[in-house]
Amino acid sequence: MRRTLEGWRIERLIQHARWSHGNQHALTEATTGSGVRPDGEDHETPRLEEAVTDATEINALVPPSGTGCVECLASDGWWLHLRRCAQCGHIGCCDSSPSQHASRHARDAGHPVVQSFEPGEDWFWNYRTSEFAGGPALAAPTQHPLDQPVPAPRDRVPPDWQRQLH
Repeated sequence: MRRTLEGWRIERLIQHARWSHGNQHALTEATTGSGVRPDGEDHETPRLEEAVTDATEINALVPPSGTGCVECLASDGWWLHLRRCAQCGHIGCCDSSPSQHASRHARDAGHPVVQSFEPGEDWFWNYRTSEFAGGPALAAPTQHPLDQPVPAPRDRVPPDWQRQLH
């Protein structure tokens, strides 16, 4: 199933890419369908609407593992944003968080595709290709509880948390 992203969602993705991934160039290419590589060569890139992830990397029936980063909860850690493994449902913290458990899970488990687990976001990211991707609706819930703060958990977030972000 392909998911079409409207203009406002693309702007949101661009903002997120600039802040969380630092990968503006790749996202610009994905949203425009063309771009210039760092080596200066023009090339065509599939549009974001056409970027569909391999179906073997997503299991839409698996529920999320919980409402917070599995490893942070087990180790008294904290997170900024959450990502959900699209294959097994593992909830891990984003790459801006101190421990970066979502990308570690992707690498260690060989599950490259995640979906945002933040309210109002439903984009997919493929760690293997470093690109936004499309995918089906995943099993509920698709976000952490609305009353869960960001960053979280509230009682573990240090006063200087902003300085500890990646």
